[in-house]
Amino acid sequence: MAVKKASESFSKTLIEEVHKWGCMKQTGVSLRYMMEFGSKPTQRNLLISGQFLHKELPIRIARRAIELESLPYGLSEKPAVLKVPSFFYALMGLLLFSVACFFMLSVDLLEPLMESWRNSLYPESAFEAMVRDWYLDSFRDLRSFPEIKDTNDEREFTQMIKAIKVRHNNVVPMMALGVQQLKKGMDPKIVYEDLDEIHQFLDRFYMSRIGIRMLIGQHVELHNPNPPLHCVGYIHTKMSPVEVAQNASEDARCICLREYGSAPEVNIYGDPKFTFPYVPTHLHLMVFELVKNSLRAVQERYMDSDRVAPPIRIIVADGIEDVTIKVSDEGGGIPRSGLPKIFTYLYSTARNPLDEHSDLGTADTVTMAGYGYGLPISRLYARYFGGDLQIISMEGYGEWSLLWFDHLNSCKIKVKL
Repeated sequence: MAVKKASESFSKTLIEEVHKWGCMKQTGVSLRYMMEFGSKPTQRNLLISGQFLHKELPIRIARRAIELESLPYGLSEKPAVLKVPSFFYALMGLLLFSVACFFMLSVDLLEPLMESWRNSLYPESAFEAMVRDWYLDSFRDLRSFPEIKDTNDEREFTQMIKAIKVRHNNVVPMMALGVQQLKKGMDPKIVYEDLDEIHQFLDRFYMSRIGIRMLIGQHVELHNPNPPLHCVGYIHTKMSPVEVAQNASEDARCICLREYGSAPEVNIYGDPKFTFPYVPTHLHLMVFELVKNSLRAVQERYMDSDRVAPPIRIIVADGIEDVTIKVSDEGGGIPRSGLPKIFTYLYSTARNPLDEHSDLGTADTVTMAGYGYGLPISRLYARYFGGDLQIISMEGYGEWSLLWFDHLNSCKIKVKL
């Protein structure tokens, strides 16, 4: 099955417009401004927000569509690097697997659909075309929407961008498996962290996706007639990091229990009354990923030992400039030689769940790790509003993961895309 280029699937006029808008300058938005502007979601403010997104979203989406037209891992043209894997089938495999994990279903239930895709035998480039076409379709929808002049226009626009957000829901699992299949087909002599072009592209791609979804989600949520207490759209003005860490830890322990039958304890230290403005879903994702990694490391290190597995420790500190969260474990750490790899999209210390010896069709448990994109994406979420993520390892003992965030009142934090 031949995969059409964008110029063959879409009109020449549309492609030219995409390149025109992709050259335009994006507008940075601060967390403070989003919170202050959204604190009074009047019809006038919603109209202004809709008009802004009507002009801003096409720029951001056009840039991604242009990049997707010539992906850096077009390494399929270099036989010395790739062995030409069955790329698209594997991508659909992870998508089905992710859906099953999310809804706690056996992948066996989705096997008929998997078999249908297997028989289709799509080439690897079909993946690029599908994701690229999602972005081009979204760009076309935005540009074809007329100028927003009144409240009715704004409401219709809001419904449209909600649909765009849903359209892109499955991009991350598809990209994740694409990266894993790229890794599986590479010459083992290639050093993953040296593939800068791939990592830089994925960083830009995922950061842009975070930003687009944040802007759409914030605008949509401002229409909620009964928002949760202290919430302005996606932003919680009095978020307790201790409370979020507790919820994220419980979720991670549930997965560990399903995977191994037991899970180390998680001890959290910090003032539960301390709050600061942030996006709870972002923090939950980051802490969940770090705790999940620690639980796996400790569980696998002590599963055959007579000793009781030591707990994971989470410390939340409120500083003058920063809010810092430390997740530490005694899971044995990783070698110093592995540290440069941990934020690449082609590296994981866990067994690859896509390994040829794994049988995803009969898996009943939620795989805790192995796709190699949890840490790099967590770091992007931290950096999104001016924070960062750092990993310190002591081989033979354990790891320390440090998340820090700027206090809203000490820094004007720009959305990075």
